[in-house]
Amino acid sequence: MVMEILSNYKLNVYELMEKKYWIWFSLINDFGNVKKHKLLEIYKTPEKIFYLKNHEKLKQFGENVVSGISNKKYKEQIYKIIDFMGNNSIGIVTIEDEYFPKMLREIYDCPISLFVKGNMELLNKENKIAIIGCREFSEYGKKCALYFSSNLAKKDVTIVSGLARGIDSFSHYGTIKVDGTTIAVLGNGLDMIYPKENQKLAEAIIEKNGLLISEFPIGTIPEKKNFPARNRIISGISKGVIVIEAKRKSGTLLTVDFALDQGKDIYAVPGNINSINSVGTNDLIKQGAKLVTNFEEIDI
Repeated sequence: MVMEILSNYKLNVYELMEKKYWIWFSLINDFGNVKKHKLLEIYKTPEKIFYLKNHEKLKQFGENVVSGISNKKYKEQIYKIIDFMGNNSIGIVTIEDEYFPKMLREIYDCPISLFVKGNMELLNKENKIAIIGCREFSEYGKKCALYFSSNLAKKDVTIVSGLARGIDSFSHYGTIKVDGTTIAVLGNGLDMIYPKENQKLAEAIIEKNGLLISEFPIGTIPEKKNFPARNRIISGISKGVIVIEAKRKSGTLLTVDFALDQGKDIYAVPGNINSINSVGTNDLIKQGAKLVTNFEEIDI
């Protein structure tokens, strides 16, 4: 048994070593995905970019590209990160891989890679729906999240959300409760769970054949600026988005904006007109989102 475990570990690390240049490329945060895609169009692989000797050629892309590619700190972190990933069953799926979500390839600012833990088969499962909403939830919102997630999960729909407090958490819980599958998209590296109170929830997601994903490499802390980027992935891998409770200005509505740009279906659960948590959802309905009060009204 011990030899089998060691063998599996070495195999995992070997596979990660084959992608070490992708891991390095993902670590560089001096510039974004758009420029990374442009570099890959020219140089084809991160390995060729890694071994570039003449960085003068990179100046056409901006000084931030030159500084990022030439920064030794990223190269020095590779093996430490591979070791951590191997010991913690974390993989990486790149845009070159068949597992990379087909729907995600179609969005603007598509990530070049995703760090993953769990059931990667879910990445390209067709029946995926996102459920999002307020962190400061009401009892009504909680019941709605549990209702929609559990009933859709029973129909073999994979529920996608962001592992945040409130509606996100209840959407994951509702799915797990009926032995369904769920994907949690994180706004930080997979070496930590945010918020910390959701550690057991994250573990339950994996145990129930679900998946944790993030475009952010190991060591990335949950900064505020990361969550809009996370939100575009939540909508990007889903066929549609169900909104349960949203204030007038919230991250939830940012996800809706991404979903609209991506051509996804928007569903909104109506709320009490006297509740601050219902202003966003009721406005979405006025603007053309489909009003839903029953899980069978979700077209998936």
